[in-house]
Amino acid sequence: MDYLDYVQMTKGQRFIYKLKSFFIGIPKAIANFFKAIGLFIKKFFVGIGNFFKNYGSRFAKGDAGTKLSYIIMGAGNMLHGQIIKGLIFLAAEVGYIIFMITFGAHYISRIYTSQLVLLDSKPDTYTGFYKFGTGAVGKEVAIVQKTIHGESVTNAATADDSNKILLFFILTVIVTVAFIALYIANTKSAYATQQIRAEGKKPMNFVEELKTFLDDRFHITLLTLPVLLLIVFNVLPIIFTICMAFTNYDEDHQSPIKLYQWVGFKNFADVFYADAKKSSTFGLILVWTLIWAFFATFSNYIVGIIVALMINKKGIKFKAFWRTMFVLTAAVPQFVTLLVMRLLLDDKSGAINSALGTSFPFLTEWANVTVIIVNMWIGIPYTMLITSGLLMNIPEDLYESARIDGANAFQQFTKITFPYIFFVTTPYLITTFVGNINNFNVIFFLTGGGPEDPTKYSNGAGKTDLLVTWLYKLTVDKSNFKLAAVIGILVFIICAVGSLITFNMSKASKNEEEFS
Repeated sequence: MDYLDYVQMTKGQRFIYKLKSFFIGIPKAIANFFKAIGLFIKKFFVGIGNFFKNYGSRFAKGDAGTKLSYIIMGAGNMLHGQIIKGLIFLAAEVGYIIFMITFGAHYISRIYTSQLVLLDSKPDTYTGFYKFGTGAVGKEVAIVQKTIHGESVTNAATADDSNKILLFFILTVIVTVAFIALYIANTKSAYATQQIRAEGKKPMNFVEELKTFLDDRFHITLLTLPVLLLIVFNVLPIIFTICMAFTNYDEDHQSPIKLYQWVGFKNFADVFYADAKKSSTFGLILVWTLIWAFFATFSNYIVGIIVALMINKKGIKFKAFWRTMFVLTAAVPQFVTLLVMRLLLDDKSGAINSALGTSFPFLTEWANVTVIIVNMWIGIPYTMLITSGLLMNIPEDLYESARIDGANAFQQFTKITFPYIFFVTTPYLITTFVGNINNFNVIFFLTGGGPEDPTKYSNGAGKTDLLVTWLYKLTVDKSNFKLAAVIGILVFIICAVGSLITFNMSKASKNEEEFS
């Protein structure tokens, strides 16, 4: 469709055209997303190929010092005059070897274990232990059971448990990856100093190289500590959670009393189709989570814009007072507001029902509607404050030109105000939607995920539970860590894929300079 045909459409036809274009564009956006993933995978393997090519090339072209650094880290730097740097590389290699001998190898060897093996079977003695093989993420445990005066007595001495072994195995892998990166840096540094020597130049000494970390490599200095903290507090727990999704770690397999075993994709199969109760519960909660996220996001967004327009409208008195009132609403801790609302809306003893002399089911039959309305009270002030700042930045000349052309207030809003606000706030809108998918506080403090419906839900899930609150119940109340890990992975996939596709389809991504 060309521009002339578009401008001749009515408002209703334009809306339908845009809506149609949006839904038609979704398959293309999804295809582009997976295409980008494919290109990333291709680049990844090409990068691996180039890595081995360059790795072999450096060895082939290297002198004796460079070749020696492939076995003894730092040898090339020391032979080329960088003594301190070479000693640091050597210390890292020695430290890694000691780490693996005294710590890492122990947990790598125990990442798989087999079932209980009978060692000694006598009339009054039973001895067994969990040995290493294939099957469970495990522990090493010695169990001695004797019959004394007709009573069975069991003594268990636990050396390791499943969680400890899995966690330290992941830590060992991360340390190994870091060491490999340092090893490659060692070979590159040795070859680079060799080339500098071949050109008749002197390589930088240790002090001079340290100074570069305050100059052209200052970004490395700034990012080192944050990256280390990110690995320890984010990457490590995420990998641990992902691994947990492939085990049978639940209330019946608690370390260190019992092993939990690797089960492959069984937990994912249960969630999608194999277990009818789990799959139906997941489907119901997923649908409600998306419905909740949609209404919780757009109700706050639209009403927040309307409130901002009303406050910033010319002729409105006490603007500072109204803004302050909304800021105070946002300043009150969210959980306090929600707990107060829960007391006010209680079906039996709530202040609202007591004042009206009724027992309206705010938190039971109408719980789904109630949480959306209460969320508006909490979320509208944020949108109002953001929109107020944007309204002050829209050039007044645009409105003046529109009034000269005969545009009324509604037309000015639809043609100038809202397109500008929507363009600027698209990233905020996407992050708010994702945040509402994971909006734990509103549901947990207001309804606790209830009311429960045992005919439709299982594993402690209720009618207002989101995936994130269900995940919380699975871990804290049910100790069903395997299912909780699966839910966590699926929530991440939904949020990540949805955010990337939606943002890449928006004008904020395609035309960043439109409103500049």
